[in-house]
This record gives sequence, C-alpha cells and structure tokens, in this order.
Amino acid sequence: MTVKEILDTVYAAYHKPEYIYPDPLAPVRTYPDAGDREVAGLIASSLAVGRVDLILKAVDQVLSPLGPHPAEKLKSLSLKDLQKQYKDFVYRFFKCCEISSFLYAIGEALRQYGSLEELFLTGYAHGNILPAISSFLAFIHEHSKGCCGILITPPEKGSACKRFNLFLRWMVRQDSVDPGGWNKVSKKDLLVPVDTHMHDIATRLGFTSRKAGDIKTAQEITAAFAQYDPEDPVRFDFSLTRLGIHPDLDKTILDKLT
Repeated sequence: MTVKEILDTVYAAYHKPEYIYPDPLAPVRTYPDAGDREVAGLIASSLAVGRVDLILKAVDQVLSPLGPHPAEKLKSLSLKDLQKQYKDFVYRFFKCCEISSFLYAIGEALRQYGSLEELFLTGYAHGNILPAISSFLAFIHEHSKGCCGILITPPEKGSACKRFNLFLRWMVRQDSVDPGGWNKVSKKDLLVPVDTHMHDIATRLGFTSRKAGDIKTAQEITAAFAQYDPEDPVRFDFSLTRLGIHPDLDKTILDKLT
C-alpha cells in the first residue's frame, strides 16, 4: 500500500465514535453548549497525562463540582472558592494549588473575553497558529500566578504542546468524532498532537526521523500529513493513535498494512 492508501484505510476503519471511549474526549462531548465544551475540553486535555482510566477519573473530579455549565460557574468563583472546593484534589503532578489556580485563570479569561476562543483569537493570524498558542498559554500562566505547573507547556520552551494541540483539534474540527465549537480558527492551521504513539507511527511512515518529540517534530509531522490533506492535516490523528491507545487495537494493524 502507498502511504495515502494506508492513511485512508485506517481513517475509514477507525475514525468513528465507537472508538472514542476511553479517550479523554469522551466527557467533553457530553456538553451541548460550545462555551461549556471549550472549558471542559481545556480541562480534560490539560489533565491528559498518564493512564487513561486515571485521567478520566481526575477529569470527573474536576468537572463534577462545576455542574452542567462549567463556563458560567467558573466566572462566578474566586480563587479562594476554588481552593476550598479542590483542597483534596491530587492527580500525578497536580494538587490543589495547580488545579485551583488553573481554573481561576480560565475563569478570568471568560470574564475578560467572554470565551476561550476569543482569547485565542487575540494572538491568531491565519497561516501560523504558534503565536496564538503562546499568547493563550501566557495569559493562563500569568493569571494562575505561575502556579499551574505543567498543566500548560508553552512552545517557546520546546514543548510540542501535545495536550493543547489536542484541545485545539477537539474545538476546531467538527465531525462524528471531534465535537467542534470554534468557528474562527482554520483547521488547516492546526498542529498534530505529538505523543509517543503518534511519534512512533509518524516515524514508521517516514514522516520524521527526529528523536525528540518537540514542537519542531510536531511541525514536521503536520507538514507530512498536509501533503495528503492540506485543508485538514490533523484529521488522521484520531484514527492512527487508536492503534496505540484503544484497548482493542494495536500497532500490528499498521505493520500489516505497510
């Protein structure tokens, strides 16, 4: 098979809603309102570190107290309110300080800009998404008083911004898998969320020979995907990474195709 045939075959087979669970995307899709969905998406993607079952548990511990409308709820909560609510929260590197400060910064973004999308747009210019990622994460860092730890990892420090690019994929793309909600960011500008699974698969496909999973690698892999779909290069991300993430699938499927 050619690379294009491999991409199209895997996409047709696995870019389906039945392969979402247990992805952190699952709880995000339960919010019908775009404003609530972007908040849930940023929280879920930022916590996406470690085993997926534990990620889902942590996401539920954060989202449940915020109720069905987390955007409105966060706008009304002070830092002290959040510290009280999440005083017992612990997940990997994140405790009360990190999660309460992070949530407060999200609330401040909503109070100042009305939505997370509008904050993102202040740094966005079509054709290059990195300045918008940097300015968005700088706002969160500033308004969390630098206490949110690695819930955010800015690209200027070399990070591939895997979790934030995952959030952007969820928000900008809209189909049977990605729920969408943002209408002013072009999906052609998105970067592939590069985790160990995507890095390995992209290496097998000849998309990169770089060893570091950094922002340059993310750009290189995205450019390779853009050769096959310049208008929507990250659409292959979900189906390909199912081969390393979904419990019923593995990378031997890719081996058989190649």
